[in-house]
Order: sequence, then structure tokens, then C-alpha cells
Amino acid sequence: MSSDLLSNLTRRASGESRDSVAGHSERRWDIWLLFFVGALVTYGLVMLYSASAVMASQRMAAHNVLLWSQTQRVVLGVGLLIFALQFDYRWYKRLVYPILLGTVLLLTLVAIPGIGVVQNGARRWFSLGGLSFQPAEVAKLTAVIFMAYSVSKKAKRMGSFTIGFLPHLVIIGLMVGLLMLQPDFGSSVILISMMMLLLFVSGARFSYLLVMTLCGAGLAYVAISNSEYRMKRILAFLDPWSHRQDIGYQISESLIAIGASGLSGRGLGNGAGKLGYVPELWNDFIGTIIAEELGFIGVVVLLSLFIGMLWRGYRVAFNAVDPFGMYLAFGITSLFALQGMANLFVVTGMLPTKGLTLPFVSFGGTSMIISLFAIGIVLNISRNEEDTWERERDLRAARREERRWERKRRNILKRRDDLRS
Repeated sequence: MSSDLLSNLTRRASGESRDSVAGHSERRWDIWLLFFVGALVTYGLVMLYSASAVMASQRMAAHNVLLWSQTQRVVLGVGLLIFALQFDYRWYKRLVYPILLGTVLLLTLVAIPGIGVVQNGARRWFSLGGLSFQPAEVAKLTAVIFMAYSVSKKAKRMGSFTIGFLPHLVIIGLMVGLLMLQPDFGSSVILISMMMLLLFVSGARFSYLLVMTLCGAGLAYVAISNSEYRMKRILAFLDPWSHRQDIGYQISESLIAIGASGLSGRGLGNGAGKLGYVPELWNDFIGTIIAEELGFIGVVVLLSLFIGMLWRGYRVAFNAVDPFGMYLAFGITSLFALQGMANLFVVTGMLPTKGLTLPFVSFGGTSMIISLFAIGIVLNISRNEEDTWERERDLRAARREERRWERKRRNILKRRDDLRS
């Protein structure tokens, strides 16, 4: 990261802004961010139907079952986006501890047999009336809110180990520990990466981050070596072709489909991977069918939309009027960046499979709903409204202090008059 970025973040974290806060008026929210997100969601729905229609027609009631399910989640997510757009983002730092406690409770409950639902060998979901809910997605957003609140509050004390580093390690470590009980190694890595990124840009000492990275690598090695299925994923990553008929089947078939795509692909709806060759094509490996059916051009369009969304998200962060808004928008945008890169690296064989969705594109109800809600938060930050609540609070505090000193002055004058008499 460049020194200009670090100096800008340090300046903003210390309470400075482009102009005085009182000089800011409400601005229109970032319509380009909404455009890029809307385009990604639409792109995802089209490719989801293409990827799942054959499977759904064979195993489910109709060919559009997954498309209809995802559309319902999009509608719910848009409703939450509108709510978040109207809800002052500064309230999240006032509610940060109830949100944090609620999230820890959800992560604890989902790990309890009989409450959490097991799918594909992991207990990561709640199920109610046929609807599933994944607390890990909530945990990612909660972690960003907590980190943004904490680092903005501590500002120049971020260089301290006991103030600027250890408390974040404890809180995020607790959430990661609960995630590993499910187990959810992919979400754990995303949470730790997001925490380290926010600590880095907020001024935590590099030596602390380096030691944490080395310790984290050691813990990751232990977690992988003591888990048979994780070791299989590593073997499939290192040499998928030697394990093409078993543990390397998914990634090898994905690479074959991508390699056969060419400039413009096989054409929308004409991919062969969805005929049963690539498992989870509509979910974690939706990037495969985009490359296979739409080719290099389709991938470029996907990356352009994704980069456009990240550009606008980081722009909102750097133009925020207060440190909390800056870190919150930066953290949410970085969360999408980290998960998006991880997903696409897995699809192309550059990372072991982790079970992470491609934000706004892959099939996944909780991921879509929480992602759209998070974008609503960023849009609210982009309005750059003056924090009237905090200004009024400070004004009331100043008036109380003024009255206290006035009473003290009067008491001094009264005692002086008594002494004279």
C-alpha cells in the first residue's frame, strides 16, 4: 500500500477532514456504486439460471427453482439496502456491542447439535420453515462494524499493543474460534485478513502484524494437517490432474471448461460443465460457467463490474466525513474484494477450494441479503451528512460544563463577599 494512502488514512483517523464537518451538507448517494452492484446482481441471476436450469429440471420441481429462490433473496436484500440507505450509519457504532453479542450468540447456537443444520459435513446453517440462514455472513459484517468502531475510537493509540492490537485480536479470535467449530475455514481466513488489513491502514505496528501472520500460518498448518478433508483439498490444489477422478475432480473439470472457452465462449446456455461435469457450478464455481459460456469477454465484463464496485466503495471511504465512516466503508469494500479474489482464485486453481461465494453473483441467500444490506450502509456513508446527533451531544456537554463553571464562579464570589463582611 502506498505511503500516500497511509498518510491520508492517518490524517483522517486523527479527526481531520477535507472541510470542517459543519460545512458539509447532505449529498446525493453514490449512484454509480448502486449501478455496478445492480449490474453484478443481474449478471449473476442470468448466469445462475444458465448454470442451474438443467440440474433443477432433473432433481427439482421446475427448471427455474434456484432462480426464483435467488430472486426472492434479492428482493429482500434490496429492501434491506433501502433501509440501510435511510438509516444513519453512525448508529452502528452506538449499537456495536449489542450487535457483537447477538452475532456471537448466533455463532454459538449454530454449533450446537440439534440447532445448527449439517450440510456437506459442516454445521453452518439454521433452518426454519424450509429457509436456511448462515450466521457466518452476519459475522463478517459485524466484524467490520466492530473494527471500524474500535480503530476510529482509538486513533493515535493504535500503535499500542494492549490498546490498538490485543483487543481486536481477542474479539475477532473469538469469532474465528466459533467459526472453526462449524467448521468454516474459508470465512475464518476472510475475517482474519480483513482484521489485519484494517489494523494496517489504521496505524498498528507492522511488527505486531508480522508476528501475527507467522503465528497464523502455524495455526493454519495445524488446522490443515489435522483435518483429512482439508489435506485432500491441498493435494487437489497442488496436483489436480493426478487426483482428477476423486479429490481433484471439481477443479480439474473447472480448468477444462475454462480452457475450452476462447474469446467469446460456447455461447450463453451452451456450456457443457452444467451437464454434471462441474459440481456446484451455480454456487462457488459460477465463475467457471461465465468463462465457459461467455469466454474471455464475459470474464472481462465480470471483472470490470467488480472493479467498478470496489472503486466506488473505496472512493466513498476516502471521502467520508468522519473516521468511523471511512473505516466502515473501507472494511466493507475490502470484505468484498477479499472474498471475490478468493473465489476467482479457487475457480482458476490458484487457491484450494474454500466454499466462498462470489459476492452478488453466486447462489446463496444469506450472502446476497447481507451483501446488499452492507452496500446500503456504504451508500448511506456516501451521503456525507453532518452528524447532528454528535454535534448536539457535544453542545449539551459544553453547556453543562459552562453551567458548572458558572456555579463555581458564583460560589467563589459568594465566599469572597462573606469574607469581606
